[in-house]
Amino acid sequence: MCRIHFFLVSLVLAGICLPSLLLAQLPARELPAALLQKPWPAKWIFMAGEDPKAYGVYHFRKSVTLPAKPAAFPVHVSADNRYKLFVNGTLVCWGPARSDVYHWNFETIDLAPYLKEGNNVLAAQVWNWGEHKPMSQQSRQTAFILQGNSAAEEVVNTGASWKSWKNSAYAPLLTNLHTYFVIDPGEEVDFNNYPWQWEQPGFDDSGWTNAIEISPGLAYGLFEPWYEGWMLRQRQIPPMALETQRIPVLRSAAGMQPPAGFPGESKSIHIPANTKATLLLDQTYLTTAYPVLHVSGGKGAVVSLKYAESMFVDEGKPAAETKQKGNRNKVAGKVFIGYEDRWTLDGGSQRTIVPLFWRTWRYLQLQIRTGAEPLELDDLYGLYTGYPFERKASFDAGVPELSTILDVGWRSARLCAHETYMDTPYYEQLQYVGDTRIQALVSLYNSGDDRLMRNAIEQISFSQSLGGLTMSRYPSREAQYITPFSLWWISMLHDHWKYRGDTSFVKAMLPVSRSVLDFYHGYQQPRGSLKRMPYWNFTDWASGPGWKAGIAPATAAGASAPLDLQLLIAYRAAALLERAAGLPALAAEYESRSEDLSRTIAAVYWDVEEELFADTPEKRHFSQHTNALAVLAGVVEGATATSLMEKTLAQQDLVQATIYFKFYLHAAAIKAGLGNGYIGWLDEWRAQLKRGLTTWAEQPEPTRSDCHAWGASPNIEFFRTVLGIDSDAPGFAKVLIEPRLGELKKVSGSVPHPKGEISVRYHVNSKGKLQAEVSLPEGVEGRFVWHEQEKPLKSGRQLLKW
Repeated sequence: MCRIHFFLVSLVLAGICLPSLLLAQLPARELPAALLQKPWPAKWIFMAGEDPKAYGVYHFRKSVTLPAKPAAFPVHVSADNRYKLFVNGTLVCWGPARSDVYHWNFETIDLAPYLKEGNNVLAAQVWNWGEHKPMSQQSRQTAFILQGNSAAEEVVNTGASWKSWKNSAYAPLLTNLHTYFVIDPGEEVDFNNYPWQWEQPGFDDSGWTNAIEISPGLAYGLFEPWYEGWMLRQRQIPPMALETQRIPVLRSAAGMQPPAGFPGESKSIHIPANTKATLLLDQTYLTTAYPVLHVSGGKGAVVSLKYAESMFVDEGKPAAETKQKGNRNKVAGKVFIGYEDRWTLDGGSQRTIVPLFWRTWRYLQLQIRTGAEPLELDDLYGLYTGYPFERKASFDAGVPELSTILDVGWRSARLCAHETYMDTPYYEQLQYVGDTRIQALVSLYNSGDDRLMRNAIEQISFSQSLGGLTMSRYPSREAQYITPFSLWWISMLHDHWKYRGDTSFVKAMLPVSRSVLDFYHGYQQPRGSLKRMPYWNFTDWASGPGWKAGIAPATAAGASAPLDLQLLIAYRAAALLERAAGLPALAAEYESRSEDLSRTIAAVYWDVEEELFADTPEKRHFSQHTNALAVLAGVVEGATATSLMEKTLAQQDLVQATIYFKFYLHAAAIKAGLGNGYIGWLDEWRAQLKRGLTTWAEQPEPTRSDCHAWGASPNIEFFRTVLGIDSDAPGFAKVLIEPRLGELKKVSGSVPHPKGEISVRYHVNSKGKLQAEVSLPEGVEGRFVWHEQEKPLKSGRQLLKW
């Protein structure tokens, strides 16, 4: 049983918030064999006479009579693109969890709490964004399906007995933000055409038409020669969280003066007839949420709500050329640029307005133009939504700035995690491998919940094509290939094995890993170095000689140290996975290739005079990236690695790593024995705090996105490096604790572990002596390292002194 904040019910019940409800999910193993082994009795349905691939919002209803209130009533439900399901007027489920048409998710829920003896109404709102669908949205056509779990529930199965109706009130509202912007469109809704109360039992649907049947549902893995539909799989992740979220600050008002306390408090605003008003509202931090408006009256009034991560500096330029954002807390001298929803009101009383899908904002611009009737704006607030991570890790060094960095990182991670991980909730909402690897480690260290990580690893594996490569991002309606991201996917699989140790999961993924490396092997030259690689060879958003569009320098033939090194890291990770869960002979082959490639890299790219690795064999370009990767790949070790990373961190004429790649830069420096300097490496994060960011930016200023969770790497390293807590065996079966406190004297914290919690408390006295209190879960042992001295750790609480 998963508990959900079901305040979203208020979106359709005229502002009445009901208590949290329970959504019962059945494990996949409890599904009846008939639903897994043959076509479902329920049919995918649509509305006759409509374009199944075009933009449209549809409603479906069915009335059923039950002899008694059931003790249990499990059903399975899905739709294309999205749906909300109501029972007797109450919202009980929404989805489906995003994936692709060959692994289309369905939700399993128990409707019993919402059913009653006698007449019951099931109602679904289904929408398709059509040609305007997000880049992350795959689709076959508009459709809806609901299947009872057994014969006792099949009375509700979708088919021609369901009623259908197209909601003509909706139209897409497109906004050109003059950048790569590929989320769902805004909505333009004329509520004069809206069927209010359509989900309620008393609604008259006599004018609706019977739905048409498309095809039966079919479970993933089955084959029917006539079937070209969705391959259905049970949802693997929990429902998204929902939490009421007030908007605390009004920054400016024109055309009217709201009452004191609005919008932080629920206050009604009277807006006279024939009035134009504009309000600028500040959430004070970035959020992903459903905006909720409660209004009465105001027939013919037009209400617009625009959303922005930040305001833009007014440079007197067109929007396409305006880039600078300045301090995010300031609004004076700035312009509002953002996407929009727009609603025309029908004048009804106690109307609740909410977009079909969630929005991203720090700033909201509310514009109202009333006609001949006045309008009552009864309330405006948000319903935060995102993956239901629980923050279980703790860190206390008595330094408020460090706590703030962790808080901002956690917010960044939360906003970039919904039904998938995503790069930016505002602009793209796409699950990129480069971002996701870092985000998944943040999830493990801060919450211990690996379900979204598993989901991501599996979804990226579904994207494999082009002779073995995985796509750079998935799910996606258009293929994109960032070639090295396939290598980082192998590292992400290794991360999961290291911290969770699920051998069966690794085995299922290894064929994909092998295909990726086979693809790369086809481009390796006799000594192992790669020739020119196809597609986008992105390494980092770095800027410097030879760098373009995130691609590191390469020779005309394609020789590039960052690419060779990323391949070497993947070979080493894959060898460990194959030896543990796959084919030992293949592990030996990967180890052999690794040694050959490592020797080639040392011979070809090392510059004796500079004492650095160069980006290309010509040795004209040098970067932090290449040298960090050389350490991570084990090309150099020991004192040589230490010296190399000291120089890499200090030498400013090297091309510098940006926010994303600092994760790897810092990991290399830590591996080289410099981890005590970690707290001093956070100038980029401190600078962002001074600029008023409440989530971590995508890249150095001027940045497009203000929220990229690949910048949340401190939420890994505060625990893995500063507290020093790391896995020392697959599945975290053993623990290594090696704190790197730097100048900190008193530090405590904890991280979740598969068997419980690991907690530590450190005190360094004036003579540099350490006292450490460590608690390990039952059945877990490990070792503690301090200044190269090692002591064993056992389960339970223990006190160590140096």
